[in-house]
Amino acid sequence: MVLEMKIPSPGESITEVEVSQWLVKNGDIVSKDQTIAELDSDKATLDLPAEASGKITLKAEEGDSMSVGDIICFIDTSESNADSNPKVNSIVEKPKSNELDIKVEDKVNEVNITPLAKNIAEEKGIDIQEISSEGDKITKKDVLKAVPAMGSSNNQGRSESREKLSMLRRKVSERLVSVKNETAMLTTFNEADLSKIFELRKKYKDPFSQKYGVSLGFMSFFTKAVTRALEMYPDVNSMIDGDEKISYSYSDISIAVSGPKGLMTPVLRNANELSFASIEQEIKRLADQVRDKSISVDELTGGTFTISNGGVFGSMLSTPIINPPQSGILGMHNIIQRPVAINGNVEIRPMMYLALSYDHRIIDGNQSVGFLIAVKEAVEDPENILMQGKVEKSLGLS
Repeated sequence: MVLEMKIPSPGESITEVEVSQWLVKNGDIVSKDQTIAELDSDKATLDLPAEASGKITLKAEEGDSMSVGDIICFIDTSESNADSNPKVNSIVEKPKSNELDIKVEDKVNEVNITPLAKNIAEEKGIDIQEISSEGDKITKKDVLKAVPAMGSSNNQGRSESREKLSMLRRKVSERLVSVKNETAMLTTFNEADLSKIFELRKKYKDPFSQKYGVSLGFMSFFTKAVTRALEMYPDVNSMIDGDEKISYSYSDISIAVSGPKGLMTPVLRNANELSFASIEQEIKRLADQVRDKSISVDELTGGTFTISNGGVFGSMLSTPIINPPQSGILGMHNIIQRPVAINGNVEIRPMMYLALSYDHRIIDGNQSVGFLIAVKEAVEDPENILMQGKVEKSLGLS
């Protein structure tokens, strides 16, 4: 029996995928549920498992775009136990004297070139077989004409390659360009003193890690600060749909994560209702799924606001780009020990620059500035603002 395998539907809004990579070869024997290919959609990379055991016949090449429902391969289930590597009896004869090589070598030796031209060619790393001559002898003039272009004197070690962008990368590129063209994006900046967070993490990181199996990181504090600020400034937690504004009573926070296929933004659902421990555990779970390419499309869609931490790569300051159709994104950056004025004295504090990019069509300047100040206030005094003075209870350690 020959089974037709068709492109499955990854999600409601996805109608086309691209064959990113075949993990098997044409004619291989595959097992049921074995991953045979990776498919790129405009939202994520998906694994394609074999629907049955048998001999596979590929019907698409890597890089091909296919619609949902198209046949991607056949599986002959009658050959599931067949030998995928049949033995071939053949006699390999030892090559006879390589007359061709001798002829080529003789041809090289017969190249008519002046001593000066030969020296220049060797200095420039130019193969004399590739030099054309107007006469019957290669001259200095001929060699100089063959000097590599773009001012380079040597082609050795220089190369270039060209490959097609994945569907996911092309879609990301389109969305980034559309943000610039279709929104009134502005960015406002501030800075935050993270001394209090450092103190809390130093005191509670070990018992927190022992109890929950994850570290007490910065993301839980910033996620809490963002959900609080979104409640104070609801327009930042809204988006434009045609002539209408959609507002949300919940906070689904997209967290930017770097993975093998590029930057992805898995969604932390109902972040406004999660505890510090739940936030850290969920972020770790989503990040692990992005990195091992097991993240689902549903977990990448539907966010209402995005947090991007460029600080993990060493970024000191940036202007993050809105993740459409959202209206705002918070950019975190690296933490630097800097001198700051505290009550008339100069002190060294762990400082972070914060950036909020927002769509000015729906968010006014006073709201964007107020939102960022609310985030700043919360991370500078988390014990009172985010934990209401009950640190151990908030961290789930009491």
